[in-house]
Amino acid sequence: MIPSAILESALYVTDLHAAEAFYRDIIGLEALGKVEGRHVFFRCGDGVLLLFNAEATRIPPAPDARLKVPPHGTAGEGHLCFAASADEIAEWRGHLTANNIAIESDFEWPQGGHSIYIRDPSGNSIEFAEPRIWGF
Repeated sequence: MIPSAILESALYVTDLHAAEAFYRDIIGLEALGKVEGRHVFFRCGDGVLLLFNAEATRIPPAPDARLKVPPHGTAGEGHLCFAASADEIAEWRGHLTANNIAIESDFEWPQGGHSIYIRDPSGNSIEFAEPRIWGF
């Protein structure tokens, strides 16, 4: 058995309100669901980006909870990469700069393909890259 795709990816954030505004207003993702103080979920293409308040997700579910999601979470800066064509990366660069989001790194990969990196409000490393950096 081999998984066919990644359905969801999670980032852990320190300020859920700031993260929600960033991914909605700057990145342009559509919110799917939200539990105040715990998480906000966004649709991204065929997948879902989960933003969690790490402290809230470390609390085990109550014995009578309807959803028995086990505790999880992490501390520190995570990483997520959005797929983008070369033209889209140029557009993202302009959009991010216009919104006062610093481009932390901007380079061509030795095997081909371009990436730009920024930081979200929680310090997570967010990349926009051509899929060809992985041979796609």
